[in-house]
Amino acid sequence: MAAPTNDRLIRLNDVLHITGLSRSTLYRKIDEGSFPKQIRIAARCTAWRESDVIAWVGNPMTSLRPHEPGA
Repeated sequence: MAAPTNDRLIRLNDVLHITGLSRSTLYRKIDEGSFPKQIRIAARCTAWRESDVIAWVGNPMTSLRPHEPGA
């Protein structure tokens, strides 16, 4: 039996807490295509799938720190 996925919808403050990113960095990464896009759940309300955010944090190719020159 496969492990259940966690597809709970989470709001911005939870995403910022889980990732440790600032709001501006999060939206920059979304614009760059390096972070999962949010889902519109109402006219003025968006959320992210928790499983997508957790997968992004756990991805070894994801850098939570700024790129260091020469690294």
